Amino acid sequence: MSENTSTRGKTTPMSMIQALRSAMDVMLERDDNVVVFGQDVGYFGGVFRCTEGLQKKYGKRRVFDAPISEGGIVGAAIGMGAYGLRPVIEIQFADYIYPAYDQIVSEAARLRFRSAGDFTAPLTIRTPCGGGIYGGQTHSQSPEALFTHVSGLRTVMPSNPYDAKGLLIASIENNDPVIFLEPKRIYNGPFNGHHDQPVVPWSKHAMGEVPEGYYTVPLESAAVFRPGDDVTVLTYGTMVWVCEAAANESGIDAEIIDLRSLWPLDLPTILASVKKTGRCVVVHEATRTSGFGAELTALVQEHCFYHLEAPIERVAGWDTPYPHAQEWAYFPGPERVAAAFKRTMEK
Repeated sequence: MSENTSTRGKTTPMSMIQALRSAMDVMLERDDNVVVFGQDVGYFGGVFRCTEGLQKKYGKRRVFDAPISEGGIVGAAIGMGAYGLRPVIEIQFADYIYPAYDQIVSEAARLRFRSAGDFTAPLTIRTPCGGGIYGGQTHSQSPEALFTHVSGLRTVMPSNPYDAKGLLIASIENNDPVIFLEPKRIYNGPFNGHHDQPVVPWSKHAMGEVPEGYYTVPLESAAVFRPGDDVTVLTYGTMVWVCEAAANESGIDAEIIDLRSLWPLDLPTILASVKKTGRCVVVHEATRTSGFGAELTALVQEHCFYHLEAPIERVAGWDTPYPHAQEWAYFPGPERVAAAFKRTMEK
């Protein structure tokens, strides 16, 4: 899949919420088989307003509300996909996706394999994830590793409005089931990890300038978010911006790789960077043990062992439920990330 530039049209400042809405708008207009549904996504426009106005524009047969039954929502979408539709469903928070896990793993992810390619499940599961919003243990989880472990699923997490729209369009067009995780802390602007500083809106950032028309960002493509020579940083979602702040504040010339597509993974981009810098730090918001960072660490060790000048560092959430009262002690902020940068440079 290559990026399409023929129908982009002019650009306009968009928040990530507006970019995601624009992606669904574009695909609802282009393809009559696309349907959007989930909890409160129709009349109400979604709890974060990502689908606001779409039901009014496309009608209740294309954009509609579903009962509070995550397993039912995903199960219905799998059946729709098998019969030729392209459902885009919303699980209101990633923390509530677990009742649908059996449908996702045992049905959606296996359908192409178990039918010898006769059927596919071209559904996109949108769900807000991550903390930094004082949501406590049931509104702050980052469950991406649970899906990267499952053969047959694609797992995507954007870090900015431009990528969010292009990746969502690419996900909707893909014939595999896609878990599309949306870091809600950066819905309205990039977040550098300093919760006591004013929020900068996307309208004041270059990556908030988004084409109004159709375009795609290829799945399986990482981006060199910040070029550098001292250390490679592998990260995604909100942590891209936290790592940028850590690099700027520490004075360490970090090369930040925004994975975008967690699985399948753009391994060549990762390896090229690590072989150049000789050092690697992996950063994610999810809990450390068995987090996706463990897989990244193993891949770098396997492919770049003789290029490494220091042990690989991991910075992650702690192995506890996400706390409400001590949110910023849990959240991997720029100080923790910068400390990992410094440790790799000293060894």
